[in-house]
Amino acid sequence: MSRTTLTASIVNTMLRPVSGGRKRPLEAWEKTVAEVEKSTGWSVAGEEQFIADLGFHLRCLADEKRLTPFGWQSGLQDAKARLENRLRIRQRIQEHPEIADERIADPVFVVGLPRTATTLAHKILAASDAHRGPLLWEMLRTDVPVDRAESEKTIKTIEAGARMMVRFAPSWEVIHPIRARQPEESMFILPHGTYHLALRAALPEYKQWLGERDCTADYVYLKRALQVLQYGREPKRWTLKYPAHLNDLDVIRKVFPDARFVWTHRDPTTVMGSVCSLMETSWSLYQGRPDLDQIGQVAIALLTESIERGRASRITLPGESIVDVPYHRLNSDPVNEVPKLYEALNAKWTEKDADNLENVLARPQRDRRHEYSLSRYGLTIQGVEDAFGDYTRLCGTLNTR
Repeated sequence: MSRTTLTASIVNTMLRPVSGGRKRPLEAWEKTVAEVEKSTGWSVAGEEQFIADLGFHLRCLADEKRLTPFGWQSGLQDAKARLENRLRIRQRIQEHPEIADERIADPVFVVGLPRTATTLAHKILAASDAHRGPLLWEMLRTDVPVDRAESEKTIKTIEAGARMMVRFAPSWEVIHPIRARQPEESMFILPHGTYHLALRAALPEYKQWLGERDCTADYVYLKRALQVLQYGREPKRWTLKYPAHLNDLDVIRKVFPDARFVWTHRDPTTVMGSVCSLMETSWSLYQGRPDLDQIGQVAIALLTESIERGRASRITLPGESIVDVPYHRLNSDPVNEVPKLYEALNAKWTEKDADNLENVLARPQRDRRHEYSLSRYGLTIQGVEDAFGDYTRLCGTLNTR
């Protein structure tokens, strides 16, 4: 399976003359912040910590020896877009203070290891007329209702970017198709998280910082974003998804006291190779010849830590706040399992939901071409089982009940 194309190589060659900012990342970031202020007309005063944290991430990214010119430029542009969106959200709340009174009631967070049907569970829940998942374009440009032509312009820009990424790495369309008009992971709002490691590079200093950091402010920001998206629209039950929310269950409940969690479970030995393959594809976009063994080690560290933190948090949470969903049961018998999931969440399962289920479950044939192996990344089945300990046995029990 192809990882990157000649197009990606050509773009890296073209970007090399303008990637000098990587040598002075904080200066490049300061210049970018000034450009954001000038282009938007919004002051960054009051956002010093947000800006400093993004700058720290960029410095860590710049330190990666294998980082390509495209890797640096995409990281810088991502930080710029996140700052612009941050200022937009703040501006809308200043213009409409009543946005802060919008109630985000009983939100559902879909969590679990990547490749455990978190996307499927999210799609199933978000498809209900009573629910709503934040669409990709809404998270990249969070706003109150705007002129249709303006929103269509945003959508077309995002779709063009998604097509470009597929031209660089065709396997993205196999592993995780990106659609501007469909619900996506809330990492597109959260400014920090392990997704930076999974998508770009190991970033050891940044990883340590994440482990020591209080991420409450990030989830307060996520709540503000949802309030902006809810303002002026019909309130519905928010359904959000991001596998690494598993790291922050206790923080989520602090910010969203009535939050519920749908935790998908699958044998980690069947997950790990797929996760590593996804990381190889993504790292190949941003690095020259990524170290496959390093991918294996980063992946297993991220996933085992996520499971450990999630299991530790659930001990302190109300039992009814977490709904466990076995991967194989959901996939093998969705007609019976999905209504049970709705019932467990106190959500109404309607005839319309039943009629739409087949369309929600439909997957294109190309998904079956995603092939991978543990050995490619220096991992073994026994090593994965040992790393996850009794969680592997727990998954087996849940999936065979």
